[in-house]
Amino acid sequence: MSVKIRKGDTVRVIAGKDKDKEGKVIRVYEKDHKVLVEGVNMVTKSVKPSAANQQGGIVNKEAPLDISNVMYLQNGQVTRIGYKMDGDKKVRIARKTGDVID
Repeated sequence: MSVKIRKGDTVRVIAGKDKDKEGKVIRVYEKDHKVLVEGVNMVTKSVKPSAANQQGGIVNKEAPLDISNVMYLQNGQVTRIGYKMDGDKKVRIARKTGDVID
């Protein structure tokens, strides 16, 4: 099964503790069917001091969400994503409006 959400897409969380939050997809983990969304599912992590981070300490960062818990957001509305052939090229479309996404 192909992953329809891509890096850079704006999504809304539809389930879990961060339900109804919106953000931009930072990274997609296709193998695990997870996505990393900017500002969503924040966790605290203890970091040891290193050359890059002299201080160390507690850091807040995003944790991956299951891809089934997010939906693509277009013009403030959530929509499913479909595919359509545009000539000889396969393009993503928004199912609700029929508009070409990319």
